[in-house]
Amino acid sequence: MSSLETPRAKNLALLLLAMAQFVIVIDASIVNVALPSIGAQLNFSRADLSWVVNAYTLTFGGFLLLGGRLADLLGRRRMFTVGLILFALASLAGGIAQSEGWLIAARAIQGVGAALVSPAALSIITTTFADGPERNRALGIWGAVAGAGGAAGVLLGGILTSGLSWRWVLFVNVPIGIAAAALGPRLLVESRAEGASKTFDLPGAVTVTAGLALLVYGVVDAVNSGWGSTGTLLRLGAAAVLLVAFLVIELRQRQPLMPFSIFRLRTLRGANIVGLLIGMSLFSMFFFISLYLQNVLHYSPIKAGLSYLPLSIGIILSAGGASQLVTRVGFKPPLVAGMLLIAGGLLWFSRVHSPGGSYAADVLGPSLLAAVGLGLAFVPVTIAAVSGTDPREAGLASGLINTSTQVGGALGLAILATVANSRTQGLFHSGVHTAAIALTKGFDRAFFVGAGFALAGAILAALLISSRDSREHAEAAQVGEAAVAVG
Repeated sequence: MSSLETPRAKNLALLLLAMAQFVIVIDASIVNVALPSIGAQLNFSRADLSWVVNAYTLTFGGFLLLGGRLADLLGRRRMFTVGLILFALASLAGGIAQSEGWLIAARAIQGVGAALVSPAALSIITTTFADGPERNRALGIWGAVAGAGGAAGVLLGGILTSGLSWRWVLFVNVPIGIAAAALGPRLLVESRAEGASKTFDLPGAVTVTAGLALLVYGVVDAVNSGWGSTGTLLRLGAAAVLLVAFLVIELRQRQPLMPFSIFRLRTLRGANIVGLLIGMSLFSMFFFISLYLQNVLHYSPIKAGLSYLPLSIGIILSAGGASQLVTRVGFKPPLVAGMLLIAGGLLWFSRVHSPGGSYAADVLGPSLLAAVGLGLAFVPVTIAAVSGTDPREAGLASGLINTSTQVGGALGLAILATVANSRTQGLFHSGVHTAAIALTKGFDRAFFVGAGFALAGAILAALLISSRDSREHAEAAQVGEAAVAVG
């Protein structure tokens, strides 16, 4: 297929891109429910078990900017296909893992594959679909899939772990990844940055990837080793040095990995800051709800997974509505409203009970509120982050917003896990002997701080994102809709 002129061709391309993104997003959470089974079979220590999740997050977050730039320079469809093959092979290696080190290495390589696929897929959407209602609809579907992926991962993880084995949470990626890679050349059109130099900024790529990976590593490991420990301080200090070195290199390069001219766009700057806070407030929500359901309410893995269904459905419905809202009123009002709803949902979660808590009373209501908020926030922030960018920089803009949410997620989870753990430990030391009560009080505190992150996101969205850009986007989208109706 040489072009995507027909609506059917575009819909098939979007279906393929959304399916690939879904698999990548669920892989951050699908192993959560399987962790006890993995730990028992491969003899993981309790401290090392979290690295089954962290190894993936670490390389995914660290390589995203590099993945986005490679897509722009070497071809978006090509990097999408290469990334999917790498992801599928790493999933197979993880599924047959016989030791702790083997599984963690496979998860890290999965993360590299995901970092190639995700920005390539998002930039293919922005270059395939015309700016306006067509792209808003495509990004609405993309946002629904990406937002629901976290919740769906827990559900699928529970079903596969209970019904087959923990290994199937990794094996399931192999046929999907290979099929998507095979369909890519048939359904997608190749594109790259027009007139871009083929020279590659290797020093910039090495410093930013190492700096981001070390930052994520330092933050996620701080939960185990302590924020004030020598190891944590050295890692965070080294990450800061590498990221400063990256800035210096980029300012001197003729063909930089990240042209700083992209930050002249006020809306792009604001969207990435808000994206960071979406990650900080929301990624941890899935983690703490899973712990509450299994450790306090004593749900089985499959029951805990099924409990996420309303959350997944809520995200899908609200993301679909958000894409239409952006066409009507621009991306700023839904984004601010979404962040306020997320703050409300997390604040409601901070009142969760123990003893005497229940799913219907303590989890269902705030889950639905947060789900509507996530759908309303995630789609507009993605549209804002790529709005007004040069088509040559589609991969870079896509890599940036992905990096913001992933690094925000790692930061938020580490900070809120520390908040929850310190509260729980403090209660044990003060004489509370009931584990369920101490754990729940820790979760309450973490949800309260998470609500603060979301509220800060709402305020910063109102201040940093251009109302004029938002209005102009809506006006252009409505003109596009009218043109389609007349045609």
